[in-house]
Amino acid sequence: MNAPAVIRSLDDILAIEQQSLASLQPPESTFALIREAALRHGGAPALSFFLDGLRPERASRYSYRQLYAEVCRCANLFKELGLGAEDVVAYILPNLPETHFVLWGGEASGIVFAINPLLDAGQMVELMAAAEVRLLVTLAPVPGSDLWPKIAPELHRVPSLKDVLLVDIGAHLPFSKKVMLNAWRLQQGRVHHSGGARVLDFHRQLARQSGQGLDSGRQIRSDAVSSYFCTGGTTGAPKIAVRLHGNEVADTLQVSSFNAGSFLPGKTLFCGLPLFHVNAALVTGLAAFAAGGHVVIATPQGYRGEGVIKNFWGIVEHYRINFFSGVPTVFSALLQVPIAGRDISSLEFGLCGAAPMPVEVFKAFEQRTGVRILEGYGLTEGTCVSSCNPPEGERRIGSIGLRLPWQPMKAVRLDSEGRYERDCAVDEVGAISISGPNVFAGYKEAQHNQGLWIDCGDGRRWLNTGDLGRQDAEGYFWLTGRKKELIIRGGHNIDPASIEEPMHAHPAVALCAAVGRPDAHAGEVPVAYVQLKPGARASEEELLAHAQAHIHERAAVPKRIRCVEQMPVTPVGKIFKPELRQREAREVTEALLEEVGGWPGATVSVSQDSRRGLLVVVRHRASEREEEALRARLGAHTFAYELERL
Repeated sequence: MNAPAVIRSLDDILAIEQQSLASLQPPESTFALIREAALRHGGAPALSFFLDGLRPERASRYSYRQLYAEVCRCANLFKELGLGAEDVVAYILPNLPETHFVLWGGEASGIVFAINPLLDAGQMVELMAAAEVRLLVTLAPVPGSDLWPKIAPELHRVPSLKDVLLVDIGAHLPFSKKVMLNAWRLQQGRVHHSGGARVLDFHRQLARQSGQGLDSGRQIRSDAVSSYFCTGGTTGAPKIAVRLHGNEVADTLQVSSFNAGSFLPGKTLFCGLPLFHVNAALVTGLAAFAAGGHVVIATPQGYRGEGVIKNFWGIVEHYRINFFSGVPTVFSALLQVPIAGRDISSLEFGLCGAAPMPVEVFKAFEQRTGVRILEGYGLTEGTCVSSCNPPEGERRIGSIGLRLPWQPMKAVRLDSEGRYERDCAVDEVGAISISGPNVFAGYKEAQHNQGLWIDCGDGRRWLNTGDLGRQDAEGYFWLTGRKKELIIRGGHNIDPASIEEPMHAHPAVALCAAVGRPDAHAGEVPVAYVQLKPGARASEEELLAHAQAHIHERAAVPKRIRCVEQMPVTPVGKIFKPELRQREAREVTEALLEEVGGWPGATVSVSQDSRRGLLVVVRHRASEREEEALRARLGAHTFAYELERL
């Protein structure tokens, strides 16, 4: 490719784009990409997996030839079980080598659907029913996991489901522990309440299949649907994003071209984020495989696995890790782990995305470890990565960096109806929008696509990311807030970051999250939740005084600061703000109940409804007159509510 080997500035990106992505003749599909990688790298290590964070040397290992063979076997198994190109195979799995086999084998035979195993059973089956899942791959019963007992009794609610394949984690256990696991299962008895679907042993079925190629002979086009990934993250109920093979191949090549130095053959990448999330699947997955990298998967629970954070520097030393990807909570946790003489000289940098990195955490991490942090930005709808600070160029702290090659990105001004007005000037805040071959096809449910696309009049298809930000004169992007997370106080828009950044500067604060508390007069008022550093002490009064002294926007000063032992986070590690907003709405509702007499026996539940947003439900035995009194008070707030008689 006639382009700079290293990207240091926007000019280098523009130079790369003199050659179109199509002219590079990229593979048509993710399967073709893995097949080409196997031909190029053969016996080189592709995957390593260990069960115990304190004993990372006890690992299962797979070469590129073996990875390709397992992906082929998966695809052939799914085809044998009746999966067609437009049928859906879901996986509800922790981080295992088999998760990669199912992910890429599923895309080679049909459409793969990644589902978070930490969701409750009702949400899982609701998603599977919406996607009309034909096959399900999930974890066989194992001590310490309630996944199969949790979902098995609910599978009758997925009428399209024909077969369930159970992955046995015993495949990675030494013989003695495998014997113990089998004995435990015999004691447990049969728990296969599968709603009529057949329950099959994944490894036994897989062993019968060919690993030489696709038995179907399928020729996969770039415009074929490859996967469904859930999105919604920190701002609401999950939506199903529909992605194409061309999307995933394009973003893989965009990432590889931008971070060429980190994905060269021989580099070792650490995967600690969950494989139902696009960052783990693509950045420490497909993009690494495309360039011959070695991916190290740390325990089924990733960063949450026993011993992983505690022994992270030992893992780096053992595998000579060059690169890892995490979220701010991971970097904050690693700050508390002493390096203790470990040789971490191989570690070049860590990529931080998914949520803004507090400046103080950024500085402290780099100073203490000597490891460079690259802040980036991406979203499921853009396949994964859209921008990043350049590894070899200037890293601007707090910035999400330069856009990736072949992926236009800009800030635009929209009118009150969400229509395009104009591109933003340099440093002018607007709606961040992206375009390019990596942008997904849309959400599966049509109503979720309303307001998603922006017509800028240039013939391109622009995605409204929902994020607010600006682009500086050198092309670096800066997020200034998320439209859905804005706290709207009496018509005054408050960016949570204007509260969180000053609070992170307090020496006792590890994490801060600002949310809106429902208020009858102002609509919302800001409240800040704070998690203190281990061993640190600070009263809510002291923290409030700090906020008053350092938050310059008067309307943004929190009405209250709440200290919590543990901030609620998503399985990826993002702070889960819906739970905090739900706490506030519940407390407000309970206070209103006290105003109208307390209503003994009444219960309040709060959830995030996919269509109505924040929903408060009060179940009660009160009289109609008492009910009307509460309706009058609840009606003064912006959240939706329902009153149900017990």
